[in-house]
Amino acid sequence: MDLITLQNFLDNSSFLLLFLTMLIYWAGAAFRGLTWLPTLGTTGVAIANLCMATLLGARWLEGGYFPLSNLYESLFFLAWGITAIHLVAEQMSRSHLVGVVTTPVAMGITAFAALTLPSEMQTSAPLVPALKSNWLMMHVSVMMLSYATLMVGSVLAIAFLVVTRNQDIQLKGSSFGTGGYRDRLKKDLFKDNQEEPTVSVVQSSGAGGTAVLESVAIKSEPVTLSPQLLTLADTLDNISYRIIGLGFPLLTIGIIAGAVWANEAWGSYWSWDPKETWALITWLVFAAYLHARITKGWQGRKPAILAASGFMVVWVCYLGVNILGKGLHSYGWFF
Repeated sequence: MDLITLQNFLDNSSFLLLFLTMLIYWAGAAFRGLTWLPTLGTTGVAIANLCMATLLGARWLEGGYFPLSNLYESLFFLAWGITAIHLVAEQMSRSHLVGVVTTPVAMGITAFAALTLPSEMQTSAPLVPALKSNWLMMHVSVMMLSYATLMVGSVLAIAFLVVTRNQDIQLKGSSFGTGGYRDRLKKDLFKDNQEEPTVSVVQSSGAGGTAVLESVAIKSEPVTLSPQLLTLADTLDNISYRIIGLGFPLLTIGIIAGAVWANEAWGSYWSWDPKETWALITWLVFAAYLHARITKGWQGRKPAILAASGFMVVWVCYLGVNILGKGLHSYGWFF
């Protein structure tokens, strides 16, 4: 079997495996009694991850360079990264429900790469001069890993919003603030639970009688979520925070490596190219997310909305600006 035939087999196998594991995870979430289904899903994701790693390795052997030079290769590298981070997140959360939201993203990426892209875009081609540098592996691989990590963290935040039905709930997990803010917020919650708001009620003893004012405690309306959903929401919030905390340093390192490479190739560290601009916007969005959680004690709904918006920003940075075919980063993609 030659390398091209092997690649065709592996990319279609990756798509099929991820499609089946997506259905398995969904069935496992719907039928909780079938405890063996989530384990089967994890095995399927691991096999798909291995298939994509083998595919990228075969491309490396065929082309003689790190396989991140065109859209086909970068899509499979992104899907490989998402499945790898999925396995990490699943291990951290001890919950197989992570796969319910991550496998559709990875499956969609592999479907687009294997079934939608024309054959000429799937074949390995010689590198353009600008990419013949050792910085290709350093910069592009780290950026792609950061995209994959941030996407997983963001999609878990979206799942949090769905589970909580966009309600503003109080969480008590390990992601509940940090440092002094965490202690202060816990004290505030304790105080709120101890003190109930009161209203004055006028009672009359009859005609001509004396009115008496009484203070009646009015309990606030509780959040209408079951304990199981509250536990799941707390887990999603915590894991999303941790995964984004892992992806943000990768994004920072990737941007710095790209600036060094740009200075070597184009004579300037920063050119306000569309790709560079959106990379900065992505960095600012997730920097704001982490700042709000670490220093302001945000948790729950507000940071989840910010992370959900970051999911779209990452896609614009990764793919959207390349569709325009403009800028210094437009080669090797659509035009």
